[in-house]
Amino acid sequence: MEVWRRNLYVLCSSLFVVMMGMSMIMPFLPLYIQQDFGIEDPHQVTTWAGLIFGANFLTAGLVSPVWGNLADKHGRKIMILRSGYFMSITVALTGFAGSLWQLLALRLINGLVGGIIPASTALVASSVPKERTGWAQGMLQSSVTAGTIMGPLFGGVLAGHIGFRMIFVITGCLLLLATLVITFTVKENFVPPEKKDRSNLREDFRMIFSSKELPALFFVTVMIQFALFSIVPVLPIYISQLVGSEGAKVALWAGIVQAAMGVANVFASPRLGQLGDQFGSQKVLLFALVAAAVIFIPQGLVSAVWQLVILRFLLGLFLGGLLPSVNALLRRATPAHMVSRVYGYNQSFVSIGSMLGPMIGGFLAGYVSIEGVFFMTSVFLLINAGWVYYTYFRRTPVQGTGSEL
Repeated sequence: MEVWRRNLYVLCSSLFVVMMGMSMIMPFLPLYIQQDFGIEDPHQVTTWAGLIFGANFLTAGLVSPVWGNLADKHGRKIMILRSGYFMSITVALTGFAGSLWQLLALRLINGLVGGIIPASTALVASSVPKERTGWAQGMLQSSVTAGTIMGPLFGGVLAGHIGFRMIFVITGCLLLLATLVITFTVKENFVPPEKKDRSNLREDFRMIFSSKELPALFFVTVMIQFALFSIVPVLPIYISQLVGSEGAKVALWAGIVQAAMGVANVFASPRLGQLGDQFGSQKVLLFALVAAAVIFIPQGLVSAVWQLVILRFLLGLFLGGLLPSVNALLRRATPAHMVSRVYGYNQSFVSIGSMLGPMIGGFLAGYVSIEGVFFMTSVFLLINAGWVYYTYFRRTPVQGTGSEL
């Protein structure tokens, strides 16, 4: 088997395990805070949950460019191993936190040492043949999404038997196991860049943002995460309005709604990645953005929960074409010696979108309406589609876009 293909399959399997472990506990974070730390006031619970959940994204967004710069200088595999081993320790220690402040600090540290996904993305992008980039990125995205879907299922079962704290320990062990597999099976023929290609973070920032394509792709990344997370804080409330009840029935339907989008994403990502390789990732990206924007509108107009399930499934099909297309276009617009740095910056924008989505979605739902969150997200996606259209279709493409950097 070709080395790049084996690396891809190993990283897909490992990231599935990593994301399954990481998502086993995060959906139940409010319950963990309530049960294990004795916080009963609902307002305090949600406030702490928001802070602790967002802490990881905050620090990850700040340091991702640093890790990307180091990866381009010293190799992508070493950054995967650095992230995996340190995260396995911090996540396991989270299960022994004695206070909410310790829990918050560990989440901040986890963001600082993290970065296994962007490093894996960069390694795949730098080793896969360019004509297979879209397909490979789709495979990677499918594995991440599949793990995210399976995690809450196992977490919900384990929580009732071993408690929330032990789930953190198990997650740490899963991270360690996945990292060990990568250590002994993934091969990288890394060639350090020549001295003239080395640069500091300030120079990287100037070169990257002087490009026409990359800022547009970074904004797309923000909007993808925004679209994924904007409705999360209020989705159970919206579902309770549709089913007219509370408790277990709402939780069941919430799980079905989330799973519908995730399953569609898993199946669509590789296929849309292949279509990007055949017809152009920019075309798939524009189509997926417009389609996702349109699908968001009727979600705010449904009268039954089964309608929401169908629409979220359709949304997942189109969202599955976004990240693989973005990652493929990033690779094609980036010189080989800057791949990790660009993916590091893109990870910072992933973090920004992941923070802004729940914050703005929750704010609008409280002051406008839950339906307004769907409509707002649709408008932002359409604006983003306009930017992509202007960037890729309203001007003569520059051959060898990496030269713009």
